[in-house]
Amino acid sequence: MPIQRAKKKKKTGGLGSRVNVGGGGPRGGGSEESDLRPHHLAKLAPCMDGCPQGTEVREAINTISLHEKHGISEEESFTRAWKIWTDVNPLPAVCGRICPHPCEDNCNRKEKDGSVSINKLERFIGDWGIEQKLGLMKDEDIPTRTEKIAVIGSGPAGLGAAYHLAKKGYQVKIFESFSKPGGMLRYGIPAYRLPRHILEAEIQRILDLGVQLETGITVGKDIPYEKVSKEFDAIFVGIGAHKGRSLGVEGEDADNVVTGATFLNMVNSGHPPEVGDKVVVVGGGDSAMDAARTSLRLGADVTVVYRRTRNEMPAIEEDIVGAEEEGVKFEFLCTPVEIFTEDNKATKIKCQKMELGEPDSSGRRRPVPIEEYFELDVSYLIPSISQEPDFNGLEDLKAGPRDWVKADEYGQAQNGDFVAGGDVLDLGLVTIALYQGRRAAETIHARFNDLEITKDPKPPVIKEDKVLLDYFEQKPRQEVAMLPVRERLENGGEKEITRTFSQEEAILEAARCLSCGNCIECGQCWTYCQDQVVQKPLRPGEKYTFKLDFCKGCKKCAEVCPCGYIEMH
Repeated sequence: MPIQRAKKKKKTGGLGSRVNVGGGGPRGGGSEESDLRPHHLAKLAPCMDGCPQGTEVREAINTISLHEKHGISEEESFTRAWKIWTDVNPLPAVCGRICPHPCEDNCNRKEKDGSVSINKLERFIGDWGIEQKLGLMKDEDIPTRTEKIAVIGSGPAGLGAAYHLAKKGYQVKIFESFSKPGGMLRYGIPAYRLPRHILEAEIQRILDLGVQLETGITVGKDIPYEKVSKEFDAIFVGIGAHKGRSLGVEGEDADNVVTGATFLNMVNSGHPPEVGDKVVVVGGGDSAMDAARTSLRLGADVTVVYRRTRNEMPAIEEDIVGAEEEGVKFEFLCTPVEIFTEDNKATKIKCQKMELGEPDSSGRRRPVPIEEYFELDVSYLIPSISQEPDFNGLEDLKAGPRDWVKADEYGQAQNGDFVAGGDVLDLGLVTIALYQGRRAAETIHARFNDLEITKDPKPPVIKEDKVLLDYFEQKPRQEVAMLPVRERLENGGEKEITRTFSQEEAILEAARCLSCGNCIECGQCWTYCQDQVVQKPLRPGEKYTFKLDFCKGCKKCAEVCPCGYIEMH
């Protein structure tokens, strides 16, 4: 029996420029017939395209936003969203706190009233999993594997590789040189940005899959790499980049000159140094901001010296603003050229002024020195300009004397039969390291099973011009206020600066998702089709279907689809 149409059509928001609202538009009649027919075509949401891990952001958020239509409780929608998120990312609560969220930069909603707060939703979903004690699951119907894989390093790349290998049933053992797992997540990021109980909870879930962990063991020093290679069927190398680079300035071997990586390791290991009252941090990246704000919490007056302007600083904007609010001073367009010492202690630094020239390979304007100088008093100097891996004992893994490990897009090393990922390849985001760990795990699995190593499939990205922005109501982005500065610096300054969304805030923010390139079950296509081509699904969550034999090719369904899911071909 054909579906009975309602006499009155549902009231919708504006349909935007894609819809012809004249005689040939929806319900206008008189549309020309054509040979084109409607199809649901898979498209990649721009947020997912911007996520290095390829997390199913759209599906996870829509699970929350559509929970009422699907007849499930809020709590069940959160749990399902967590399972979707952790299918590729075992550390959502961690990434929800420290990722600079490139996904949001791509969000089509920014063209209307601001990007969806994906990062804070990720944090909410991650915290929900911890609160509910949700456990990670192995893949279904996997056989018991006998192959043993060694993972060298327990940073995000190593944890990602271990997780995805354990999911597939492999016997995995992590070797970690520090006393606790986490790599730079633990030893490079302050607790006020990443509380330790959050990190430990998400690592423990990976270990609960049967992953073994041995800490305090440095492969290449405490145990030869060759011995590991003989005992294990595959090796993943993810030793990170824990060695800070020096300035190349005379005097930086003084006792109170310590790289940002070393300084943060000391503090996060529970052994903060005596920094005195005048700390100078050199650099403009995330580690420099962490070192500056941590020094402030140790009671020092802190100045950051950076060779470009604020606009060129690579650090996360939120952390730069936080440093400014807390009282960190900034000296831009200058760089240290000399360190004055007394009794092997730095007392002053001489800085040379710079001006910006032409852009360099990073796209930022190159700093050019000018003949102008000034001096700064220092009680502790922290160069935080970059980091590199420590290959002591693992020199044979490098591609060359001056090179780091080099690997292809599947993690396969050019200089040995191992796979690698994370900062041992190149400094990058935590999400990139997690992705590289996953790709390397897939490569190992493919090798053992004689499978072809393939790229992740990527459908075309749907841009804002294919979405009916006017259909969606204006909805303000849910923001979370930071702690007042006074509270941030109390009792050692480890209190987390921002809080997690409440359940109500998470639902409101999830409802802002445009579901670009996928159905939100709005019924627009069904409402405007005059020829009973569009068929409603029998159950919530299923797709609308088309009776193409009835279709005249009028295009109305495609024109009114707010998400750009329907195309005529």
